[in-house]
Amino acid sequence: MQRFRLMRSLQVFAAVHATVSNHFNQDRDLSSRLHFKANGTTALAEWRGLCAE
Repeated sequence: MQRFRLMRSLQVFAAVHATVSNHFNQDRDLSSRLHFKANGTTALAEWRGLCAE
């Protein structure tokens, strides 16, 4: 909380970070290597598309 002056700023940061983090964090043990890598590539392409707009 030391870096945030307002509680609302911390809440917004945490909400955005959780959304992005969950987008890239996958359950590795539940899928094959090829499927895991394909999901990561797709997520990265989607993220780059969103940032480009």
